[in-house]
Amino acid sequence: MSLELAREVLTTEADAILRVRDRLDAAFVRAVDLLVACEGRVVCTGMGKSGIICRKLAATMASTGTPAMFLHPAEAIHGDIGMVAPGDVVVCVSNSGETDELIRLVEYLKRLGTPLVAITSNPSSTLAGHADVHLNLAVDREACPHNLAPTASTTAALALGDALAMAVSVRKGFNPEDFARLHPGGKLGKRLLTARDLMHSGDDVPRVSPGTAMKDVIYEMSRKGLGITTVQDEGGRLLGVITDGDLRRLMEADSDPLARRAAEVMHPGGVTIAPKTLATGALRLLETRRITSLVVTEGDDRVVGIVHLHDLWGVGLF
Repeated sequence: MSLELAREVLTTEADAILRVRDRLDAAFVRAVDLLVACEGRVVCTGMGKSGIICRKLAATMASTGTPAMFLHPAEAIHGDIGMVAPGDVVVCVSNSGETDELIRLVEYLKRLGTPLVAITSNPSSTLAGHADVHLNLAVDREACPHNLAPTASTTAALALGDALAMAVSVRKGFNPEDFARLHPGGKLGKRLLTARDLMHSGDDVPRVSPGTAMKDVIYEMSRKGLGITTVQDEGGRLLGVITDGDLRRLMEADSDPLARRAAEVMHPGGVTIAPKTLATGALRLLETRRITSLVVTEGDDRVVGIVHLHDLWGVGLF
């Protein structure tokens, strides 16, 4: 009995989403246009379960490049309407389109001239009539066996809200780097960090010239502690690298290793990445090449930093 009911609930809610998908039209595009053009914040408002959906919509929009907030409609008509400022756009969610608190709020919003996007299942409702753009959920039955608890309607509204947020985000050109900037503490944000965010730069970059004696090369590598040094020309361009492994092999094969110069020992070029390379890409390259450091270069091979495997461990990328 429980499994049968669960499958029926999931089928009803999935069907509700598919009907919303198939019903999308020019109104959705107008809603996206309105939100993209918003010069202030997107204010999401709804009562009860619809209010929970609005909180999720505001959070999703805020995390994908659109300033947004949730406004409780009952609190709004008791003073919080002052949170709505010129340039804002309001998104209201009400399955019936006749929620008392929202109707009262919308009356004030229209006096302020605030643009309104309404999401309901009733195009003839008061809320839909006041809206600049109405998006029709058209949910005629809830997944609740008694057709009472908001279920299919809230699921459809949640999915439509996600569709709105993603469409607006893409129109605004929101990219992975923007996402990382807005999610600095989360796992996703860490995976979207770039080489520039993680690299050792400035005086922390080990560097020697082609003519540097090996005793000074060893000192530089030991002092910087990255197990590598870059060999650069006078303009800061990368000529090659010397690693701990190169030193070990030199000691084993050469009877007088300290008589060598950096240019004689270095690997020409080295493995390089651009500053905008994602941390995940840097990790993949380190694993593929079985090395511990990457040289960060830009322009005409000018060295700007070093990314070490420990730097990726430090941000919890593993």
